[in-house]
Amino acid sequence: MGDAATQIRLKSKPRQRKVLVTGGGGFLGGSIIKLLAEKGEAIRSFSRNYYQELDVIGVEQIQGDLSDKQAVGNACAGIDTIFHVAAKPGVWGRYEDFYRTNVIGTKNIISACRMHKISKLIYTSSPSVIFNATDMENINETVPYPDRFHAYYPQTKALAEQKVIVAARRGLLTIILRPHLIWGPKDNHLVPRIIARSKKLFKVGSGNNLVDTTYIDNAAYAHILADEKLDQNPELSGNIYFISQGEPIALWEMINRILAAAGLEPVKRSIPKKAAWLIGAIFECVYKTLQINSEPPMTRFVANELSTAHWFDISAACKDLGYLPRISIETGLKRLEAELKHR
Repeated sequence: MGDAATQIRLKSKPRQRKVLVTGGGGFLGGSIIKLLAEKGEAIRSFSRNYYQELDVIGVEQIQGDLSDKQAVGNACAGIDTIFHVAAKPGVWGRYEDFYRTNVIGTKNIISACRMHKISKLIYTSSPSVIFNATDMENINETVPYPDRFHAYYPQTKALAEQKVIVAARRGLLTIILRPHLIWGPKDNHLVPRIIARSKKLFKVGSGNNLVDTTYIDNAAYAHILADEKLDQNPELSGNIYFISQGEPIALWEMINRILAAAGLEPVKRSIPKKAAWLIGAIFECVYKTLQINSEPPMTRFVANELSTAHWFDISAACKDLGYLPRISIETGLKRLEAELKHR
């Protein structure tokens, strides 16, 4: 054994933190996982599908549905921190489908936090939860939810947000992030929609309405910061933060720049806001009456979104989280163009 003074005492290695990312195979979830992997975290992904690219970086994968309370509970076993990113997005569909994923799914995540004594939850929301169909310029986090929603996605995300806020009041450490219009390489939502509809797009309204956007790397970075700052300052728990480039841009200029990155012509045709809104209302009525599941060419929500200003004050995120966009719009567009050329 040897003399006690000469014995080598081995320090026990600290247990590696285990992090769960819901929707880890998605656009934002995958980007968050990439940053977590760079930090050396032990990562588990909970998604409906299997993703080979996650296996390559050593991510444990569990398949399941957020609305399945038992599956969610099993996925959360042994977890220290959750990034709840998964959601059902979109402007059309059945309320039940949005509610099941966005609200019931979030309730199940919160229940699993209690069951497994998980102390921290970073929740991904959306600025659309406060959109009231009017110009929203330099809006901060004190703006309330609207009295009426014109789409089920923002309605159910608002309900989910409220459940996270209540959980924070009951002791769960949480931060809610609202990144706006996330885009970039490997985007599977916004950019593909713009490209697919390039020949059918009309500028709605004046075309000068300013909006915020968020490059994917910046959105993911904000989540990492929220996780770190919540450890340093638990008093931030329950707070909501808008996340964006902090650089409002005319919506149709941004759309045209994305089209240019894809080698496509800019949008030149236009339609008055009221006409687009009326057309959207008619399409909604027809699609609901005939029970058509596909998304209509126009809805009232989309008409309002395309014709109004919506950009946000990110000073709270800058102050509390230390957030500043690391990738500019210009750099992001160059990266997007390079990626689109290889698709």
